Amino acid sequence: MIGTRIVLKRGGKDEPEKPFWISFSDLMTALMVLFLVAMSVALLAVTKTVTEAERARAEREKELEWLLEEVEKAAQQFPGISVDRNRNVIDFGERALFDTGSHQLKTNQAALLRQFVPKVLEIARSQLGQQWLKRIVVEGFTDQRGTYLFNLNLSLQRSQRVLCVLLNSPSSGEAEMSPEEQEQIRELFLVGGYSFNSAKPSLEGSRRIEFRLEYFGIGEKPPVKVDIPRGNFGTCSMGG
Repeated sequence: MIGTRIVLKRGGKDEPEKPFWISFSDLMTALMVLFLVAMSVALLAVTKTVTEAERARAEREKELEWLLEEVEKAAQQFPGISVDRNRNVIDFGERALFDTGSHQLKTNQAALLRQFVPKVLEIARSQLGQQWLKRIVVEGFTDQRGTYLFNLNLSLQRSQRVLCVLLNSPSSGEAEMSPEEQEQIRELFLVGGYSFNSAKPSLEGSRRIEFRLEYFGIGEKPPVKVDIPRGNFGTCSMGG
């Protein structure tokens, strides 16, 4: 019996083998593509963050400009009061100068402060004022005569005198601050003494007060208010 012959066909010697694993060059190409995609996503995210930060800064500067413009409009109603935009300072000029060695304000100077400050408080109550205005620092200055420590104390007393004028009842029959305005002054105003560190060319011009406006930074929120009893301001203990 003749069996069936099974013939196995072999491939030619010149036929290459088909690879099972991906080639090294293809693998590197794929990794490079993934790397480029990841870098593109990262760059887009960083660019977006930088753009949003720049937009927030520009918006803040624009709104602070508006606040200063409103303060300037209020100051224009009182000749002699000016606004230094570069320093964010309200300068009272000759309208609030002190005598040598004194922290007393004259009657007309006190009346000016009681008329002007409510206009600043009104701006602070605006939407942008509440958003950006952090505090108003009352800065007292002295001339360069006398000792450093004496003038340091005197400049602080001059700053305190301003708050005494604003919170005490006026003696000249003029309207006093409303309870709401007094509370706002307590929350917003801060006393600072600068001695003769920022003296002006003239001795008289150095004996002055300024209001320096300080602002919240981007993302900064007003602090939680302490539960202080309303009113209860007491009286000025500085004398005069």
